[in-house]
Amino acid sequence: MLLGGFITVVVLVVGAFFVGYSLVKIPPANALAMKQANVYLYADGSEIARDGDINRENVTLAQISKDAQHAVLAAEDRDFYTESAVDPVAMLRAGWNTATGKGKQSGSTITQQYVKNYYLGQEQTVTRKVKEFFIAIKLDHSKSKDEILEGYLNTSFFGRNAYGIQAAARAYYGMDAKDLDPARAAYLAALVNAPSEYDVVAHPENKAAAVARWNYVLDGMVKKGWLSASERAGMTFPMPKEATVPTGMSGQRGYIVRAVKDYLDKNNILSEQELAAGGYRITTTLQKSKQDAFVKAVDDRLMSKLDKKNNKVDRYVRAGGAAIDPKTGQVVAMYGGIDYVQQYTNNATRRDFQVGSTFKPFVLASAVQNGSRTQDGRPITPNTVYDGTNKRPVRGWTGYYAPENEDQHSYGNITVREATDKSVNAVYAQMAVDVGSGKVKDTAIDLGLPTDTPELIGSPSIALGVARASVLDMAQAYATLADHGRHGTYTIIKKITKDGSHVVDLPEQAASQAISREAADTTTSVLRSVVENGTATAAQAAGRPAAGKTGTAEEDTAAWFAGYTPDLATVVSVMGQDPQTAAHKSLYGALGLDRINGGGAPAEIWAQFTRDALKGTPVHDFDLQLQAGADKVQPIPGDSTSQAPGAGESSTGDTPGTDATGGQDTQGQQGQDQGQTQGQGQTGGTPGTGTAGTAGDTAGGGTPPTGGTDTGSTGNGGSTPTTGGGTGAGGTAGNGGSTPTTGGTDAGGTAGPGGTATGPGTGTGDGNG
Repeated sequence: MLLGGFITVVVLVVGAFFVGYSLVKIPPANALAMKQANVYLYADGSEIARDGDINRENVTLAQISKDAQHAVLAAEDRDFYTESAVDPVAMLRAGWNTATGKGKQSGSTITQQYVKNYYLGQEQTVTRKVKEFFIAIKLDHSKSKDEILEGYLNTSFFGRNAYGIQAAARAYYGMDAKDLDPARAAYLAALVNAPSEYDVVAHPENKAAAVARWNYVLDGMVKKGWLSASERAGMTFPMPKEATVPTGMSGQRGYIVRAVKDYLDKNNILSEQELAAGGYRITTTLQKSKQDAFVKAVDDRLMSKLDKKNNKVDRYVRAGGAAIDPKTGQVVAMYGGIDYVQQYTNNATRRDFQVGSTFKPFVLASAVQNGSRTQDGRPITPNTVYDGTNKRPVRGWTGYYAPENEDQHSYGNITVREATDKSVNAVYAQMAVDVGSGKVKDTAIDLGLPTDTPELIGSPSIALGVARASVLDMAQAYATLADHGRHGTYTIIKKITKDGSHVVDLPEQAASQAISREAADTTTSVLRSVVENGTATAAQAAGRPAAGKTGTAEEDTAAWFAGYTPDLATVVSVMGQDPQTAAHKSLYGALGLDRINGGGAPAEIWAQFTRDALKGTPVHDFDLQLQAGADKVQPIPGDSTSQAPGAGESSTGDTPGTDATGGQDTQGQQGQDQGQTQGQGQTGGTPGTGTAGTAGDTAGGGTPPTGGTDTGSTGNGGSTPTTGGGTGAGGTAGNGGSTPTTGGTDAGGTAGPGGTATGPGTGTGDGNG
């Protein structure tokens, strides 16, 4: 029975093979020459651009260098000349994976790929795989290996709209296929595997992957004896030239089309080769009025101020921007660069510049989300006090990390809110450790950063923005904060039709609560302070309630502003890159300034764009639900005189505290009392005279007991104690400069910043009391 069953199966398989072989005919070549253009539209139906011209120049095998032939064989099918036209095992595996929804699979031989390119199409179906199998076998019997290889090299897609190796050699290196050397040939061969992804000019963030594939090809050439090991050892990666694109893609049009193609391919909606068949009508979510407003804002606030003729650094300046509707996740505007014809790389989608301090809000959001506490057990809120000393080593981490603050400034004890206003690195590095850098990374991903974001690593440095997310990635994350922690993956596509009727299915854009509303809204409340009091006051010109954060990449190679209103989340980055070598460049001296920072051109661009984009729409204020305790002042670590709010302390931006007499502290963010000196003034104050009282006072300026002279000092802020006949060895004015009650004779207080304290037997004092 077993033998009979086995024979039956064999007979059926053989029979099916012969039936398939006889039924499947070699079809005529697919009519790429007859293909239609693809049309790209704004959300309102107005046209952005159209593409579809095939860039192809067929050549004979003799017109393709041996190095190029060998490189492609090393990349795609090293045993092409000795093996059969099909690999049944690999094909069955690919067919099964495609049928079961595991994504696009390959494993085809060069003959099979040629059949797909020339006779069939790019659709990923089992039917096409079966046809490909039988046609490849028939072709292998009717054509020579050289003929098949020649056809394959003339039909393969290499990116940059280049079909065939001759077009690719011209597009990437400005030379003919016959002149390709091993290094350049290996790069073109690597492109066949992932044409758009491995274009290191369009996607510089993928250079490492492209170089790895390039090395794989070269190693294969050595292994097969097509390249000597000594010649291979001396090779360096051959950077391709900037792309030459049709003038119909000038301005922002080419950047938009490129972003759409990348989005469709990445989300497995349409591959670039499927798009090449033409006939697609793609309606984007971009709004023309907002797109125009973005271009104008960049021109007005940045490009028009450059002096490229006389200032070398101005030649390096590039800009990228993206705006997302927080409620829908739709990209409504995008700025890719000055002109796609002049500069091929899309600055809105590239992932090779550090995001700097625009990452810090994700640390705070993660702290609130996870209910994190400081190393000494205090809950992390906007009013938590941290040590902002420059180069302060972080505590609670196994390694050593002591980040510098900008301009090497030390802040001493400072609240989280003020540390965000001033972008204090020492505070946020410590906070990342307190929260757990792994949790911070998870929160950033939940907010919208892709999991494969370069340098998104779990260490304290994550807080300072070493990650290399794109402008569009950051806009997505900030849009999540703007929508109270709800996140839906961004989309740039509204609708796609094929040949005027068939509608292409798009992924469902379901939103979910990525982080709690309290975590998102508390972060927003702190970012509002950055716009109102911190490094981003230029954003106030938008004329709307706004929240945001500035950022600067290492060595000032990029300056960022990421911000939002309740209706629009927008990120702007000004970047430095050498137009010839593509190397990142510092922006010191650009625009005639010492340095470019996020509060300058990026915030100014953001403000003008936001104002114009929302013109004529209702002004909405933020509706915030803060974490429990977010409005309460916390004690200063190690300060035994600190007490609860209402005793004279107030936090930045919160309701001022009240001193013991019922008066209010003013200038609440001026400083923090860092310990009192009993019986003498400090920082310029002269100790007073008199009899020390029986007990000291608490912060807030209470009434000294009678019987002596008050010799306490005032806190920061510079209050003036009144005189009297009571005693006390420590009457202290609270932060912000409240006035102690009468009843004691002050004999030498120390004033806070800019203030003067007087007393019967005292001198005066300026500076930090």
